[in-house]
Amino acid sequence: MSVTTLAYVAAGGALGALARYGIGVALSGFGLHGAAGILLVNVLGCAAMGALVTRFPEAESGQRVFLGAGVLGGFTTFSAFAADAVVLGSRWGTAYLLGSVLLSLMAFHLGKLAAGFP
Repeated sequence: MSVTTLAYVAAGGALGALARYGIGVALSGFGLHGAAGILLVNVLGCAAMGALVTRFPEAESGQRVFLGAGVLGGFTTFSAFAADAVVLGSRWGTAYLLGSVLLSLMAFHLGKLAAGFP
């Protein structure tokens, strides 16, 4: 991994995180909080990831690293989650989706318990 690649990811990640935060702030101005913003960001990120992997099929190209791991990684990791599920195919992709959601929810609750919350 080169310094240039790391710079692409860092710069893109900063832009993606700012965009995600900005959408949350904008939606709160309309009385929408939390889940609505996350849903919008996830849907937009997945649409963008679908276009990105089609437009830049080379995973290590500068544009794909900047936009994928960088911008979309800072914007939402759900887009990478969706892309991975599609790449795995229907059988393994479905297992990956279900396993990821179930294990993540279990880990969240274990984290709550470890922190002393019921």
